[in-house]
Amino acid sequence: MTEAVLPGAGEQLLLAGLGNPGPQYAGNRHNVGFMVLDELAARVGGKFKAHKSGAEVLEGRLAGQRVILAKPRSYMNLSGGPVVGVARFYKIPPAGVVVVHDELDVDFGALKMKLGGGDNGHNGLRSITKSLGTKDYYRVRFGVGRPPGRQDPADFVLKDFSTVERKELAFEIDRCADAVEALISTGLAAAQNTFHAG
Repeated sequence: MTEAVLPGAGEQLLLAGLGNPGPQYAGNRHNVGFMVLDELAARVGGKFKAHKSGAEVLEGRLAGQRVILAKPRSYMNLSGGPVVGVARFYKIPPAGVVVVHDELDVDFGALKMKLGGGDNGHNGLRSITKSLGTKDYYRVRFGVGRPPGRQDPADFVLKDFSTVERKELAFEIDRCADAVEALISTGLAAAQNTFHAG
């Protein structure tokens, strides 16, 4: 038997996308995690269903791995409860958790992947780290860039992508979904080499 590509992850992985529920938030920069999970769900070939953990969940296979896709139904700053609820229900350790989220300190469309680290002011990550009791889970960071001028970052992430950004958004979401697949099929280092900008 070959060693898992993500060491310590167990037999299945939890792929969690972060966002805020409700149509008024659907196009926000803060909801790009949900957008990527919707693309992954299309690749798995299933539909999300409500789960008792407080998340929308889809079980399937992706890149040859058994995966649980999850979108918390809570607001962003309470993401930890539903994510940990799904992880516990499916007996997935933190090393098998991959969180897809927006990142202010990465240019729009650029991707960064890492294991562990701080939350960089991201309330969703802060909630997950607190609920999991560890920082040692994978993050796929979708760049949304810094706000222009003196705009408050908290307001910026709750606005929709700009007209120019929206022209590229579908391509970038597709690319981020590719990066998630690469992470779970080839491991972190190989995925970083492929998808991190120079």
